[in-house]
Formats: sequence, structure tokens, C-alpha cells
Amino acid sequence: MREREGARALSLSKGAARFEGATAGMSADFPYPLQPLDLSAPFDRHRGEVRPEWIDLNGHMNVAYYATAFFHGSDTFCDHLGLGLSYIEHGLGTIFARESHIVYERELHAGDPIRITTQILGHDDRRLHLCHAMYHGSESWLAAVSELLFVNIDMKTRRSAPLPVEMRRRLEAMAAAHAALPRPEKAGSVIAIRRKAGA
Repeated sequence: MREREGARALSLSKGAARFEGATAGMSADFPYPLQPLDLSAPFDRHRGEVRPEWIDLNGHMNVAYYATAFFHGSDTFCDHLGLGLSYIEHGLGTIFARESHIVYERELHAGDPIRITTQILGHDDRRLHLCHAMYHGSESWLAAVSELLFVNIDMKTRRSAPLPVEMRRRLEAMAAAHAALPRPEKAGSVIAIRRKAGA
């Protein structure tokens, strides 16, 4: 199993190198610099920490701040893709959340390190379906999962609009890398009271 994972990671790293080389000049006319794409699957760059002000009367991170932490993870992903502050400042558009869902697995406490990974589940010319997984940063257990649907917005009309061609190229390259991942178990969860067998 480890050998297969190692081979797959090597294959993805080679793919990332090929993509960065192939697109080195592709964004030359883009109005702001774009980062070389990270084609690791899942995307694994966001790091943070549970802040003291996020703790509630139960002594753990409040549910509202899981959403805050996940949106920091979304920011890290969108910044990497090129859909961050520069995208807004150059008048190209912005990204709105259309829908979100969080499944809470384990408690986090003040000072706990957190790591958020991101998997692209789907996309079209104006929408992006993501799944974030939040882990304890040093012990690696799963704390929560967030599924989100984002839509690209033209701020002149405040309505959905197609992403710029360059953004779509970048998104398609990342989505192709993520397509090899299994669908997250918690993706598509529906809120319901589930009865255990024999209960």
C-alpha cells in the first residue's frame, strides 16, 4: 500500500512539474502574478491554530468558529488558484458561497494546531464544489468535514458569471489531479436521525 501511495505521489509531483513548465508563459498577459500550481491531491497547504476567542462555555471550539476556520482554508485554496484578493482588486470578479455543510467529528481546544485539506469534487465554468477536511495538526485525527459550493460573481451585476479562461485552465488541472481521489465518505451528508441496526 505504501509503495503504491509513494508511486502515486511521485507521479503527481512529476505532473505538477510538467504543468508548471507548460504554463510558465501562459499567464504572462494575466493582470497579476499567479502561483505555480500545486497538483498534490488533496491540496494540503492551510495551517492554523484554535484561537482562545473561539472557545465557548463548553470549553471547546464553538461550532461557528469551525465555519470560520474552514473559510480560512477556502481562502488559502482560492488564493493559490488565483481567486483571492488580487482577483477582486483587478475587477475580475469575486467568489460567493452558495451552500455549505459541516459534519463535526471531534472536539478541538484552545491552542490546538489545525490542518485543512481541500478536494475538488466538481466544477463548471462558474461553480466550484469543494470538500475540506480539518485535522488536528500534530495528532492527525479528523476533527470536522466541510462541503461547500462556491459561485463566481460579476460584481457589476452581482450575478453569476463564467470564470476567466486562465482560471478555468488552472481549475481543470487541479480537478484532474483530484479526480484520482476517492469521494470523501462525508460528502453529500444529509441531516437525519439515523437508527442503528437492531435499535
